[in-house]
Amino acid sequence: MLFQQNQASQEKPKSKFPKRFLISYSFIVVLALIFTIGFVAGRLSGDGSSSQAQAGEILNSDAMPDYLTEDVDFRQFWEVWEYVKDNYVKSDVSETEFFYGSLAGLVASLGDPYSVFLNPEISNKFEEELSGSFEGIGAEIGIRDDRLTIIAPLPGTPADKAGLLPGDMVFAIDGKDTRGIALDFAVSIIRGEKGTEVVLTVLSDGDEGVREVPIIRGTIEIDSVKFSRKGGVDGVEGEDEEFELMDGDIAYVELLYFNENTLADWNKTVLAILNANPKGIILDLRNNPGGFLGTAIEVAGEWVNGKTVVSERLRSGKLIGHNTKRQARFDSIPSVVLVNGGSASGSEIVAGALQDYGVATIVGETTFGKGSVQDLRKFSDGSSVKLTIAEWLTPNEKNINESGIEPDIVVERTREDYDADLDPQLDKALEILREN
Repeated sequence: MLFQQNQASQEKPKSKFPKRFLISYSFIVVLALIFTIGFVAGRLSGDGSSSQAQAGEILNSDAMPDYLTEDVDFRQFWEVWEYVKDNYVKSDVSETEFFYGSLAGLVASLGDPYSVFLNPEISNKFEEELSGSFEGIGAEIGIRDDRLTIIAPLPGTPADKAGLLPGDMVFAIDGKDTRGIALDFAVSIIRGEKGTEVVLTVLSDGDEGVREVPIIRGTIEIDSVKFSRKGGVDGVEGEDEEFELMDGDIAYVELLYFNENTLADWNKTVLAILNANPKGIILDLRNNPGGFLGTAIEVAGEWVNGKTVVSERLRSGKLIGHNTKRQARFDSIPSVVLVNGGSASGSEIVAGALQDYGVATIVGETTFGKGSVQDLRKFSDGSSVKLTIAEWLTPNEKNINESGIEPDIVVERTREDYDADLDPQLDKALEILREN
């Protein structure tokens, strides 16, 4: 998908918006790096650089930019390269790994958890995640306060069934301390083949000590749009889907992710909701880590008619606004949006726009706070770089990076609520709409 843009552009119509990611931090535990995940800008632009050579062969040595030869003395780089190669205790060192490690270090030197170099293997896994199907545990992770942190376990996945919650700090993976761990490395060891086990040592908010959580990896299929929280319709099958309203003629929709299949499923869902003629709508964005920027804008456009949904502030300071292009179909229906600490990036864009325009009531807990945009560039050897190129602002030009979006009505959902299958946030949303 994002990784074969040239081919994909011949097979699929182009989106109205650039394929940018907003995927929060890093979709790791499975969704490996998507959320690193922010909304990756996803402008997959190819590069003319050559493929990796055989070990020991240096290619394109004359491709160095002029400014490097003037300001940077690369002799030390090669001196260190040769020293490590000739003296490391193990002789079977891989110069390809040297090379990719150097590129990863270059990007990591920015100190930005959302900017990352992906070698061809991880880049390919990232593509799988964006397509909505992959193997792993089904959670998104990122680095927060220098700790590996669970951003959002996806509903019904091994991570969710094991009891992981947004905000859980991961202190160890299979007994190995995660302090100072690189996000892409964490991704590589948490992911694995279906049926294999990984043990995470986690600390949940409010707990006095860590606990070990064994998780059996599985195949993760992401149905990004669901009609109901449980029971009823589990996903979107066809154009004539009958929407089952909740008590009080309330339509409940759970939006789990903004991937490449979301818009088609979302449009079917919108038609089904309109046919059901609800008195209110609940849009559940809890634990939604984000995805494509254009998809988030299209979803917000169901409530916001022809107005700016989000703006990008570039390095130059230039502000670029993104407006909705469609006729809003839900703007006259009372609506509530549910959010929590696992709502990030794209879901924050939707919640922020609906809150700023006053077309929905936001209920739940403060969102994650992913307010940057990443551009994804793929190179000829299959590797890629996800680089932060802008910060995004709500319609009222609020920067939510790290601070998140404060709900209009704060309602917490505790671990005890999860264990007892209680949902006070959903209960509050229903109460608001039934009283409306």
